[in-house]
Amino acid sequence: MMQLIQNLVLGLLLGGVYALVAAGLTLIFGVMRVINIAHGAFLILAAFITYSLWSALGIDPLLAILVTTPVIFAIGWVTYKTVIAPIRTAPMASTVLLTFGLALVIEGVMGTIWGNSSTAIRPGYANESFTFAGLFMPKAQVYGGLVAVLVLLILGLILSKTWLGRAIRAAATNPASAELVGIKVAAVAALVFAIGIAAAGAGGAIVGVLYPFVAGAHYQWIARLLAIVVLGGMGSLNGAILGAVIFGVAETLTAAYVSPSWATAVPYAIVFAVLVVRPQGLMGSRLREDAVAT
Repeated sequence: MMQLIQNLVLGLLLGGVYALVAAGLTLIFGVMRVINIAHGAFLILAAFITYSLWSALGIDPLLAILVTTPVIFAIGWVTYKTVIAPIRTAPMASTVLLTFGLALVIEGVMGTIWGNSSTAIRPGYANESFTFAGLFMPKAQVYGGLVAVLVLLILGLILSKTWLGRAIRAAATNPASAELVGIKVAAVAALVFAIGIAAAGAGGAIVGVLYPFVAGAHYQWIARLLAIVVLGGMGSLNGAILGAVIFGVAETLTAAYVSPSWATAVPYAIVFAVLVVRPQGLMGSRLREDAVAT
């Protein structure tokens, strides 16, 4: 029983990290209807930047979020203005191809700067654990999960309690009406893209502590994040959080009770099963499409 409780807690902590990164991806889609295939590449870029801060300056990787997040936010904003904005209103297929190409460019830059060898961030507490009532909790996972939840709460407060949050919700719900009441949807879209990328940046710092990574690891992460967002419902922030928790718990329990080699397969099977019953995801809205006579 204690082993089950321990695995559930670890799954929830991992789900918190997934939720932080997936929140940025679903936020971008909710406002802009852009599927950002480069999201995983920005996450790995943040992990490499965190690695440099840790290895060169000795900054704790989780505290480095205070540096990494603003840097990735700025990169996201510049990327939107120079790359995304010109085709924001283009068909979704165009934005998918563009962001896929952007991911390849970022991968090439990372490979040039940091090489293509496996990299790991191993602070002093990486091999330490908390012991409480018979539970053994790795400090890296506990710290990483708690930091992810804290950043998620801050993001939630921004979206629910500030003028920017109200503008984002208005732009996501009805862009035309938002323009009529004085909200500059194009400016909001730029901020949303930058905030979404910044969330990936914060998550990248945590991911770098929990997993080794290489420049090409972004493929694995974007596959996982898209599955989480689709499971929760495209554009639903609460859905992304729920999907991330399900993913984290499913991965942890599968690794503990089945086999680590199945840990990535079982969550995708859950996604498939849910979508068969509910194609719009757990908390997504079914979009009405008028039938066309053929």
